[in-house]
Amino acid sequence: QVQLVESGGGLVQAGGSLRLSCAASGRTFSRDAMGWFRQAPGKEREFVAAIMWNGNTYHADFVKGRFTISRDNAKNTVYLQMNSLKPEDAAVYYCAGRPVRGYDSDSYDYWGQGTQVTVSS
Repeated sequence: QVQLVESGGGLVQAGGSLRLSCAASGRTFSRDAMGWFRQAPGKEREFVAAIMWNGNTYHADFVKGRFTISRDNAKNTVYLQMNSLKPEDAAVYYCAGRPVRGYDSDSYDYWGQGTQVTVSS
């Protein structure tokens, strides 16, 4: 059974940092793109960042310069380093693996259960 398990969410003050982790099990994702998405209350899920199998990365404009996606294939784990957090970054963050269509669409085959990020002003 394939599982993606996120961790690292929590409560942080505006301007602070968090590092999210997504540990995969049940299959290796070393040859697949991995992504991070988020969903705030009352809003649609949106693309945050993706990392290709070769290490190329893509970040949504609203996180560029603040968030960084990375991966450790030996650990089958993807990370999202989030710096300079803003209240509007508060959301449930989801890890996803193996996109069927574009890396920024929500057409991934595998999804984690999400981790809550809360940013206080």
